[in-house]
Amino acid sequence: MQTNSWTLISKDGGKVIDELHISGADVSEAAAACQIDYQRLCGGRQEGLHLLSIDNGTIRVSIIPERGMGLWKAWSGEVELGWQSPIDGPVHPHWVPLDEPSGLGWLDGFDELLVRCGIHSNGAPEHDNQGRLLHPLHGKIAQSPAHQLEVVLDQESGEIVVRGIVDEKRFLFYHLQLAVTVRLHPDRPVISIRDEITNLSSVPTGMQLLYHINFGLPLLTPDGELVLPVKQVAPRDLEAAKDGQQWATYGPVTPAYKERVHFFELLADAENQTHVLLKNAAANCGISLCYDITQLPCFSQWKHTGALEDGYVTGLEPATNFPNPRSFEADRGRVVSLAGGESRQFDLQLHYHSCPESVRAAERAIEVLSAGANPLLHPQPKPEWSFGGNG
Repeated sequence: MQTNSWTLISKDGGKVIDELHISGADVSEAAAACQIDYQRLCGGRQEGLHLLSIDNGTIRVSIIPERGMGLWKAWSGEVELGWQSPIDGPVHPHWVPLDEPSGLGWLDGFDELLVRCGIHSNGAPEHDNQGRLLHPLHGKIAQSPAHQLEVVLDQESGEIVVRGIVDEKRFLFYHLQLAVTVRLHPDRPVISIRDEITNLSSVPTGMQLLYHINFGLPLLTPDGELVLPVKQVAPRDLEAAKDGQQWATYGPVTPAYKERVHFFELLADAENQTHVLLKNAAANCGISLCYDITQLPCFSQWKHTGALEDGYVTGLEPATNFPNPRSFEADRGRVVSLAGGESRQFDLQLHYHSCPESVRAAERAIEVLSAGANPLLHPQPKPEWSFGGNG
């Protein structure tokens, strides 16, 4: 296999570059459709960030290495696969006050297509008995910079591979490392992600990971639908319980809409693979996720169909746990334990469907998983799943 590679960030090598532009046509015929662009952003709250864009000729993905290797945006042609956040991002972590007393500072930088939550904690803010913040909303990894970043272009297949490494550590408490691999293969509307989390300490520690994957127009539309192979579902709280059995559909733009969240256990095939599909009302475009439920056993649907200027968006969230306070999840066995030096792998694919035939094929795959199932629909919050779900 012949490859070209470029190191963009190397802490150990003392290397950071600010600009790179590669045309696949200059590398090989197989890579002719590919494009790699890397630049330093300037102005406002994005000052100092780097934007890495990789394009396989069918789908283009933008990655922010300083924001935990998050996927900021993606496009297929002129179609944006993310959402329009009221936050004018991307936002440098310097401007995200994670440790403010409310624990909600994470929201100051929230505008990505895919943002990782974790990796020491990933749920709701948690405070001690004196009201001091223990764990901020959705953890710290999304505000942590990559200290290693490399792009590889395969001359024979045209595949583009991005690798980045991010650390989350606190002296005397934990030392976790996230190694990210993102792959694009020419002419496939698929983003493949493999994350490996390693406990670099000599002593055991716990970790949590949630993929907060967010979509707005045109993939999310009024009367659009989330199609899932449901084993059981429960509303997070009484607000979400108002949806009843209509949790799968999305409403019109509604100013002052109050978010609604549903928690799920999903079905999978013999290889433990499950599929999730979001389709628009016309069923002529959509996005599906594919992942291993033994790696990511919990799934959450976040609905925020507010005014467009306030963020009309849904979040599809496969995870190791439900996004409750860390201690609540730990008490129920939903914090992953890692021995000293141990690693866990997580694999996820995002597949864009650009036509009715592709959407229908994704639906059929979910129908196969659901065949013969009798989903358990909890009308009220499930106590083992929801922290404070009654209020």
